Amino acid sequence: MARSRGNNALQLDRSPKAEFSITPRQREILKMVALGHTNREIAETLAISIRTVEVHRFNLMRRLNVRNVAQLLRQGLQHGLLPRNFGLK
Repeated sequence: MARSRGNNALQLDRSPKAEFSITPRQREILKMVALGHTNREIAETLAISIRTVEVHRFNLMRRLNVRNVAQLLRQGLQHGLLPRNFGLK
């Protein structure tokens, strides 16, 4: 956390990469989750086991301190882990 000198209010440092660095594989899985793919579909596409996908998702959710997919996607967008225009055509 950082404090601004001219203001008495506490301001949080929201630099996206500072707190939430994720692995390239986790980023790949996050993007596929955002596109609505199931664990099974992700596993088949990436040629990994379903359990491995589950572990990656669990670690992502723990790192971002979220409990469901909606929160995961919101945090992913807020912290710059997904592009702002992700999923738009």
